[in-house]
Amino acid sequence: MTKKVLIAGESWVTHSIHTKGFDSFTTTEYNEGVRWLRAALEQGGWQVDFLPNHLAPREFPQTPEALSAYDAVILSDIGANTLLLHPDTFVRSIPTANRLNSIRDYVKSGGGLIMVGGYLTFQGIEAKGKWAGSPVEEALPVTLHYHDDRVEAPEGVAPAVKQAAHPALSGVPGGTWPALLGYNQVMAKPGADVLVSVGADPLVVTGTFGKGRSAVFTSDCGPHWAPPPFCDWAGYAPLWNGITNWVAGQ
Repeated sequence: MTKKVLIAGESWVTHSIHTKGFDSFTTTEYNEGVRWLRAALEQGGWQVDFLPNHLAPREFPQTPEALSAYDAVILSDIGANTLLLHPDTFVRSIPTANRLNSIRDYVKSGGGLIMVGGYLTFQGIEAKGKWAGSPVEEALPVTLHYHDDRVEAPEGVAPAVKQAAHPALSGVPGGTWPALLGYNQVMAKPGADVLVSVGADPLVVTGTFGKGRSAVFTSDCGPHWAPPPFCDWAGYAPLWNGITNWVAGQ
């Protein structure tokens, strides 16, 4: 049986201005940060569909029924506005589905949802992620702040496992996890399971919503908050497969 997961986000465009004395010119570069997560899940037998940020406004599924084609949905470094503002609505003032409602209802009816940290998930840089107070927050096992929720740790901060026996962590090798360089600060909801903490805050949290399951990983799935030693760690693929399998009820 095929396991299907949709990853939305994890891309960006960098527009640079190069100034050389009197003269200047610009360059533009497209980047994706999904390759470590995608490779890990494909290694675990998942069929991965990836919607980068520039395609998600139009192509992200609009209804819970359309989302139900997937066993799990992963939102990673994608702001709520990207899914709220379909081009038909933003450009042409045509009403379209509220996809944040659709994600919530997808989980409530049995779907699996994971939110991964970054500058535009949870509340993010300058609070521009805009997920706090949204329908998606209802489905998550954590409560979000309304302010910029980043905790930058350039010196590195080591995750601490709290519930090693949880099925989501069953394949992760024991021992010390590699350090991370930052995360989004959230608060676990009552009844949720904090599997791993970072500093004084949750890193991996799981919970249920209606008939479905959800989880968060509050740091990055790739650079910059997840540096190469974390992405190359032997526990990286087992961690992501464990979390995704769990939310999907596998």
